Amino acid sequence: MNTTTKSDENAPVIEIRDLHKAYGNLEVIKGVSMSAPRGHVISLIGSSGSGKSTLLRCCNLLENSQRGEILFNGESVRWKGHGASRAPADRNQVTRFRTNLSMVFQQFNLWSHMSILQNVMEAPLTVLGEDRAEVEKRARMLLEKVGIGDKADAWPAQLSGGQQQRAAIARALCMQPTALLFDEPTSALDPELQQEVVKVIKDLAQEHRTMIIVTHDMRLAADVSDHVVFLHQGVICEEGAPDQLFGNPQTERLQQFLSATMAS
Repeated sequence: MNTTTKSDENAPVIEIRDLHKAYGNLEVIKGVSMSAPRGHVISLIGSSGSGKSTLLRCCNLLENSQRGEILFNGESVRWKGHGASRAPADRNQVTRFRTNLSMVFQQFNLWSHMSILQNVMEAPLTVLGEDRAEVEKRARMLLEKVGIGDKADAWPAQLSGGQQQRAAIARALCMQPTALLFDEPTSALDPELQQEVVKVIKDLAQEHRTMIIVTHDMRLAADVSDHVVFLHQGVICEEGAPDQLFGNPQTERLQQFLSATMAS
């Protein structure tokens, strides 16, 4: 369990400085700077196409940005090339960063040919080379933690969407990451199943785990976040504490977004 407290304000786990990302002539991220301090939960909100999922994927180096810096625990990503040809220069560094930044995707991405327990164990065994007995003990504990300990021997297809997403969270936690990245973790689920996943995320927030959450669920963002970032057309339009952002939005664009979101 991460026992870091929120007093470590000056220790950002993830820091982004003036990040730019484009697909051809379409600029999706236009000079974004933000950080995720240790033990804090940062939520990224905004309409579809605002750049929030792309920004998250850039954090985990699943997408290559064209300009700007990405730092993990104060260590900057080393790049080679420029502009559209820019890419990480050190593959070992990329592996090390990704190992410590576990990502939970919208569509679960469980391996269908493996049991739930095998899914959770696979990365620590193959990527980290850990002892199988230790990994299995941790995996079973994590499945209990997310409320599906009785599904260890089931196949992904035998689980509901909410159970699959909780298995995906257990899989991410089994890597013992420094931070968790969530990309719309509840958007593929029916409302009833969403609450199963929301409860797990809230429990993780209570443990002061460092998390960045891309979400369309304003209630989740309000409940778990220390800081909320509102993206619009690839830039940060407004950011702040959740009570400030949701209770007293300063920009007309955020007011419009919240009105439309609450009405839907």
